Amino acid sequence: MGMPEIEEAKLSAARHGPKAPRESAVTLSQLMEIRHANTRGSIHGGEIMKLIDTAAGIAASRHAGGPVVTVSLDQMSFLHPVRVGNVVFVHASVNDVGRTSMEVGVRVEAEDLVSGSRTHTSSAYLVFVALDGDGRPRPVPALEPETDQERRRQAEAKIRRETRLARTEAIRRRRGGAGN
Repeated sequence: MGMPEIEEAKLSAARHGPKAPRESAVTLSQLMEIRHANTRGSIHGGEIMKLIDTAAGIAASRHAGGPVVTVSLDQMSFLHPVRVGNVVFVHASVNDVGRTSMEVGVRVEAEDLVSGSRTHTSSAYLVFVALDGDGRPRPVPALEPETDQERRRQAEAKIRRETRLARTEAIRRRRGGAGN
């Protein structure tokens, strides 16, 4: 990337300015049908993971103001099964940002249409990188949390990022250096 492209990317990030998590938050909902299920009537984990990646990708794209790619699924927890006939709500918001990357937290809830009760069924943390027109990483706007909960999520995201980086470095050292 030449100097004009670098400056353009910096200007683009600055033009968008810092964003609050609410500005890019998204909720998807979908009725879970038999085609999403296994033989026991539970929804396949892969179906839930696809919805999670979709919602998280939308939140990351909104924050970045353009295309993003999933870099990692940092953590995925299945707490309760989702059943055929449930409506699934997938809530995603940006927890923290780096220079070109973003961590998005996702919470999945299943609603029983008869009783109206909702159950927290899954949680996940995904990392995305924003891309420029040539498919290379580009800077993203800063994140400005507004609530105590958003500040807590940001602080916890920073811990997860440190852990990811330390794990990557430990593996690199164990393998004997970069590129092995």
